[in-house]
Amino acid sequence: MQKFVLASASPRRKSILELALLNFDILPGETTETYPAGLSPEQVTIHVAREKGIAARNKPLFAMYEADHPILSADTIVVLDDRIIGKPTNVEEAINILRSLSGRKHKVITGVVISTSMKEIAFAETTEVNFNTLSEESIRFYVEEYRPFDKAGAYAIQEWIGVIGISGIYGDYYNVMGLPVNRVVTALNEHF
Repeated sequence: MQKFVLASASPRRKSILELALLNFDILPGETTETYPAGLSPEQVTIHVAREKGIAARNKPLFAMYEADHPILSADTIVVLDDRIIGKPTNVEEAINILRSLSGRKHKVITGVVISTSMKEIAFAETTEVNFNTLSEESIRFYVEEYRPFDKAGAYAIQEWIGVIGISGIYGDYYNVMGLPVNRVVTALNEHF
């Protein structure tokens, strides 16, 4: 498998790829994470992931790679009742998001784009997550202690809230962390 560039500064994506023993460099592709109206949640994640890959490819540092060097980019969202829930911007927003997820089932969708100058592989992976009913004290403790402001849905499954709050998942655990690594490895092996 060819070495690739990860267009993300996410420590979770980095650690997932390291668990898979993959060979990659990191060159974050920063974007505003906006998208056109009318896209499905799956299309939203692919659109934003694609924009991150383009941003990384357009950085001056990318000139050190060949034009056909693969870039892996991803975007993760949480969807509750067909509404996209992004990253909270402050404590109260994080608390309100976790209140809305409490005792409910939601979806975590990650869009992945692997591209070179010549081709692109894009897909979205969905995992369903069931939350227990969370007490107000648990929600406030988690937000104040873990400060989940860089996480879609205001939580990380691998942190305390996931241990005590998640009653089950249907799908890829690593997708909830931010990267469906099994599908990524398969795509890299088959296409790059």
